[in-house]
Amino acid sequence: MNKLIVFNQVSLDGYFVDMHGDMRWAHNAYKDEEWDAFVTANASGGGLLVFGRITYDLMKSYWPTPFAFQNNPLVAERMNNLPKVVFSRTLDTASWNNTKLVKEGMAAEIRKMKNESGIDMAIMGSGSIVSQLTQEHLIDEYQIVMIPVVLGKGRTMFDGIKDRLSMTLTKTRAFANGNVLLCYVPTV
Repeated sequence: MNKLIVFNQVSLDGYFVDMHGDMRWAHNAYKDEEWDAFVTANASGGGLLVFGRITYDLMKSYWPTPFAFQNNPLVAERMNNLPKVVFSRTLDTASWNNTKLVKEGMAAEIRKMKNESGIDMAIMGSGSIVSQLTQEHLIDEYQIVMIPVVLGKGRTMFDGIKDRLSMTLTKTRAFANGNVLLCYVPTV
């Protein structure tokens, strides 16, 4: 069975986007070669990328650009060529390379994709999808990078969760730039 993993960056006060829906705060200006190597290795891991419309639009507006290829060529190449699925009721087409558009039945589609032979899936950003799929108990692992910034207001990736979900910590890793990777699996 294919795994569904969430990879998101959150502020110290638990927000994955600020009060304006912006995620630029997550890009630490402090240069850290170990962090850069981690990001590049993560992008090289392959898999299927899963997005909601807002994150899809943000990613599509950056990764195919010359600036992205100049700034981080390996990650840009992977982001543009990996298979992707975007869940959206409002999009009519998904024009980013190698992207499938699914307009409804997200939980059923994820269940189907988890049972197909192939590759693991990763959700990046897409808080409303994380929240919905968490409630459906479809997420196998949460990889959360804590960024050393306090936003004061914003949105968590768990907005709307109705039932408590306990997690088990499986891995941690601290970086010189202050970022801390925390990996959790749902406690059964």
